[in-house]
Amino acid sequence: MIGVLALGLGGASIVNSLDVRDRQETGAEQQTVQPTPSLEPCTVASWEQLVPDAGALFGVNLDWHSKPLATYAKDLGHKPAVSVSFTGFPLTDAEELDLQRAVEQIRADGHMMLLTLEPANGLAAVTEETATALAKDLAVFNEDGVPVIVRFAHEMNGSWYSWSQQPEEYIAAFRTLAAAVHSHAPGSAMMWAPNYGGGYPFAGGQYEAKPGTPAFAALDTNVDGVLTMNDDAYAPYYPGDEAVDWVGMSLYHWGRTYPWGDNELPEANKFTEQLTGKYAGANGDDSLLPDFYQVYGEQHGKPVAIPETAALYAPTAGVESELAIKEAWWGQLFSPGTHQQFPQLKMINWFEWDKNEVEVQGRVDWTVTNTPVIRESFTAALPDWLRYGPEHSCQPRP
Repeated sequence: MIGVLALGLGGASIVNSLDVRDRQETGAEQQTVQPTPSLEPCTVASWEQLVPDAGALFGVNLDWHSKPLATYAKDLGHKPAVSVSFTGFPLTDAEELDLQRAVEQIRADGHMMLLTLEPANGLAAVTEETATALAKDLAVFNEDGVPVIVRFAHEMNGSWYSWSQQPEEYIAAFRTLAAAVHSHAPGSAMMWAPNYGGGYPFAGGQYEAKPGTPAFAALDTNVDGVLTMNDDAYAPYYPGDEAVDWVGMSLYHWGRTYPWGDNELPEANKFTEQLTGKYAGANGDDSLLPDFYQVYGEQHGKPVAIPETAALYAPTAGVESELAIKEAWWGQLFSPGTHQQFPQLKMINWFEWDKNEVEVQGRVDWTVTNTPVIRESFTAALPDWLRYGPEHSCQPRP
């Protein structure tokens, strides 16, 4: 259980107290009432203690509107160690309220928040003032017993977000936010999470770097005048070891061939090969990619997260069955070989959504707890090296 992290959350002890009543005026013997359990106060230590010594945190990217966290925890049979939330940045008043509600759910039925910040109006919105305001909010969440890992401006190496392919501006913004978080919210941490590099540089996106710009020059790592998969898809965006606490990369099985939408079994070892840059898949020869795990998990010594993962099943597509596809994918995630080969892999979060996807022009059911037969197989496959949330909630500050 997560109690091994020594956060004062996992394995919170129940303190028994006997409420001894005064003798009644009749002289009857003293009566005692049953012990009333009292929870330990919520405490969160430094972010380093969020990283398990052994095994990996198991979490969820949950559609909160379709299923409360308490229901998901009941379906899973465990409180998730990590719950993913998304919000714009800087926070609006409504977003602050939404985060506070999420904190309440996580404190009761989970453990920590992975907070994905999306600066939709651009990286210039990250100033010392806005960064400090966020960090002080995080400190309050920490005091309420919820650690936070901030995934700032994820997939910055893509070409589809307003913060995309601007390496110098991105690094400066990340460092500004990291300095504030590290200063004001020691129970929180920073995660750097690029997009998986298959298909890099994702030509044609609205925000792709243009030839002749400083951004293009910075991304042309082999200095040949063009951006291709021969350029490093990750390194130009790395903010540095001092700013980065966790590294993460979302890895999905969208299918074996492009365009997506067919129900296809994942290839053997696909998860391992994607994480290490050896996958020769649907985007062409992805084996030109750097070994993300080796470079950032081992060389830089950072805990590695899979912030989102799942396997595509389109209910109207036919071919392979939902159970076969999803079993094949989580079988790779949870295999003993994965645990042994990647000791720096410290977090895996399942993407628990049933939603329309633009890429397939239709509905995709990514979930594993909504259908009884899928849920039973999934929960039976959870390995003993995964770490979950605490059995008992803590007592928030008054």
